[in-house]
Amino acid sequence: MIDAKAQELGRLLGQSDEYKALQRADEGLRADAECRTWFEEVRVLDQAFERAEREGREPEPAQLEHYERLVRSLQASSVYQQWVAGQANFEKLMLKVNQQIAEGIKKGAASPIITLA
Repeated sequence: MIDAKAQELGRLLGQSDEYKALQRADEGLRADAECRTWFEEVRVLDQAFERAEREGREPEPAQLEHYERLVRSLQASSVYQQWVAGQANFEKLMLKVNQQIAEGIKKGAASPIITLA
């Protein structure tokens, strides 16, 4: 029963406006070669900075400058802005869903009646 309800919830989430907007934004990001390149470079530099921090090293000043230029370029891109908005809106929806699930768990745990459907 729980598996069926979870699949139904997943189906409904997949049909939500928020998910559809996120999918369109993902497609837009993948279709924009320049934006996709900036995005990937930022991701690689983030990993390099994390690695340097774990090793107790400071990032190279040139790397930091390059990173800042990439981030500014990304933030100025309407394709990236749509992607960020899509992510944020879907995360808000998922937060609401998780809150409702938590509320349902509380009610279910407090109820002495066992239901099968």
